[in-house]
Amino acid sequence: MRELYEQIIRINQMPDDAEKQARAKVFFDSLNSMAMPDSFNWVNQVFEGIHVARTPDKTALVYQDLATLESSRFSYLDLSCRANRLINFLADRGIGTKDNMYMMVPLCPEIWFASLACIKAGIVSVPTATTMTARELEFRFETYKPDVVLADMTSVEIIENSIRETGITPRVKLVLGQAPGWISYEEVESASDKADAEDTASEDILFCFFTSGTTGLPKRVGHTAVSYPVGHLSTTAMMGLTPDDIHHNLSAPGWGKWAWSSFFVPFNVGATVTAFRFDSLNAKTYLDAIARQKVTTLCAPPTAWRMFVNADLDDIDLSCLRQSMSAGEPLNPDVITRWHGFTNTRIRDFYGQTESTAMIGNPPWMAENMRAGSFGVPSPMYDVALADDEGNEITEPDQVGHIVVKTDNWLPKGLFKAYIGNPEKMSSVFVDPYYYTGDRACFDAHGYWWFVGRADDVIKSSDYRIGPFEVESALIEHPAVAEAAVVGAPDPTRYQLVKAYVILNPGETGNRELALALFKHTMNILAKFKIPRIIEFVDEVPKTISGKIRRIELRDNEADRMGEEYFYWDFPELSSKNK
Repeated sequence: MRELYEQIIRINQMPDDAEKQARAKVFFDSLNSMAMPDSFNWVNQVFEGIHVARTPDKTALVYQDLATLESSRFSYLDLSCRANRLINFLADRGIGTKDNMYMMVPLCPEIWFASLACIKAGIVSVPTATTMTARELEFRFETYKPDVVLADMTSVEIIENSIRETGITPRVKLVLGQAPGWISYEEVESASDKADAEDTASEDILFCFFTSGTTGLPKRVGHTAVSYPVGHLSTTAMMGLTPDDIHHNLSAPGWGKWAWSSFFVPFNVGATVTAFRFDSLNAKTYLDAIARQKVTTLCAPPTAWRMFVNADLDDIDLSCLRQSMSAGEPLNPDVITRWHGFTNTRIRDFYGQTESTAMIGNPPWMAENMRAGSFGVPSPMYDVALADDEGNEITEPDQVGHIVVKTDNWLPKGLFKAYIGNPEKMSSVFVDPYYYTGDRACFDAHGYWWFVGRADDVIKSSDYRIGPFEVESALIEHPAVAEAAVVGAPDPTRYQLVKAYVILNPGETGNRELALALFKHTMNILAKFKIPRIIEFVDEVPKTISGKIRRIELRDNEADRMGEEYFYWDFPELSSKNK
């Protein structure tokens, strides 16, 4: 298994893009047909077996608090020892393989220690966002009883409330600080820094991610000892990191994206990962930190990229940056163009799910051949296709269909094992010969893929199906618009109307004049049936902690006005024939 990781390191270091692309295809063709061993422990065989063994003193993690500018560094050996202490501390309290650990902490070094400890000891890690409401956390406790909870001080109260409401008490409660009834994490430091690795079965579930719930109640996604560590070889190739890189990913540890880009990808190749603690994202302050740490590869969600390109970058030295990447939701072409003007790097978009690793994207060899707005091409780890509503594979370009993974040729190593405790949901997404992602897209004649939206997000107006992303992208091209969220508003005649919630840039005012300008702007870009019929100016829209727009909440709350609405048909300046 170590050879797999050594191969991907060599491939990512190749200077010639054409050779890199060809070697990656051969690598994944071989991997797809390869049988996995009966047992696999990624920490033991890769993190420690390759990186700690060969470069124990190399910096693995740089952590900085942006408010105080206090920072700390940890080598690969440091991280291994810290993980071992936690393993031994928990073992002394009867916690080990097949138990679980909820990790409800903000970005801090302990999240890396705990993640390594869980994998090495065979403990199921349950990343938990610090923004959880009491009811959301109660749902999780009732769905999956916690054995260990690791929390920061601000999360203690909500966890205690959830314990009282559910009657479910974790066996061990660890806190970063001091709280009554909790064990301070400081006590972990007295444990031994040597620990044996669990002989984890490859099919054992080691990761439990609750989905973000953008389209319904969160699902419990179970990944195995193989599906995430080995599966993220696709993400590693897509992102293109090398051992020499200093990587940064703007993501909270409560979600899968942190595990993708702040953990597995940099540690798969032996790179250095950086982490910045902040209370609210200030684009200039954040980019200053990236410049100070000489970050070479940067990954961020679309929300952050939009803030970055609107910041004053003239006095920020980003000359060390060689790769820029985005994931979470499709990125608007205008943002990609503006960032390239600042840094001479093109933001490479890629796509995956909590249920998978990187499935579609723009790998490094496509950086100079990307198409603005396209989210790339399928990873050779996945046999990705489009299916129509009847389940027939779409082979002709420019037809919108369901993004599916074909499972009859091979089962991708990075695909999740189960929606734990929900066989009905499994049956609804695994319909032979496909796994249905729940997203819709199309591809063009040249093989580039274009995201349309979540299947549940597609707007049905008259006889048309309209993806929200294309409309949002058009609106954001207007200089007054900072962000937009598009949903279908109920309509008795057309079933749904395209409605846009618009957040303006500082200094702009939402009024009739600007609404008219936005209607005209979209008419110059979009087909007439796609233009918004309702524009509402708002200060914010509901999002997950990872920056995804919660369109389900916008749809459910459509009756509650958040701001002033403007209706297309109330503007005589717009030709009636376009209604």
